[in-house]
Amino acid sequence: MLPLVPENVEWRSETGRVGYREALDRMTERNRAIAEGTADEMVWLLEHPPVYTAGTSADGAELLDPRFEVVEAGRGGRYTYHGPGQRVGYVMLDLKERGRDVRCFVHALEGWVIATLADIGVESRRSDGRIGIWTRDIDGGEAKIGAIGVRVRRWVTMHGFSVNLAPDLSHFAGIVPCGIEEFGVTSLERLGIDLAPEAFDEALRARFGDFLGALEGKACALP
Repeated sequence: MLPLVPENVEWRSETGRVGYREALDRMTERNRAIAEGTADEMVWLLEHPPVYTAGTSADGAELLDPRFEVVEAGRGGRYTYHGPGQRVGYVMLDLKERGRDVRCFVHALEGWVIATLADIGVESRRSDGRIGIWTRDIDGGEAKIGAIGVRVRRWVTMHGFSVNLAPDLSHFAGIVPCGIEEFGVTSLERLGIDLAPEAFDEALRARFGDFLGALEGKACALP
């Protein structure tokens, strides 16, 4: 039996790819409806065709090779790559009901991803001064395995996180990911873990209650 998700939160896992612009439009509409009280909160897990997305702090000098479409995302942060083999989680929650603390939301979101990765055998962590989820790569160096980027409108969250399951890592070379050029990116596949998107989604779902508990308790961290 799948772990329980509250009735007022829709959990949707896509099996096909969803274009980034389409996803952004649908997420924006859902954000509006949640804020107006006409739709449930939502966690939406999916995969995009290759795309570079620009956050509100994006620096054009960090777009090195625009080999894919570039879309302004409206979230915080700089340039990010999304594509096949990467699992993206869009988290649309009403913070009016969950503490009105954006910093706590971001911290709890990071903790959710870190705890999920630990459950599947990957030790990861936050890093002071560097956005994202970091782990030890096969060469012993530090590398990013997950990205975090959010936006909050009318106290309803948008965007969320992405985790590299088995993407083509060469696609990240078209940008300076999140403005950090001193460190590389890695994936579960590169670390020797073969995990289907559906299995990753189930691992996330198993930790969802902990994530909500951290957020609603304003602990801003997971056990």
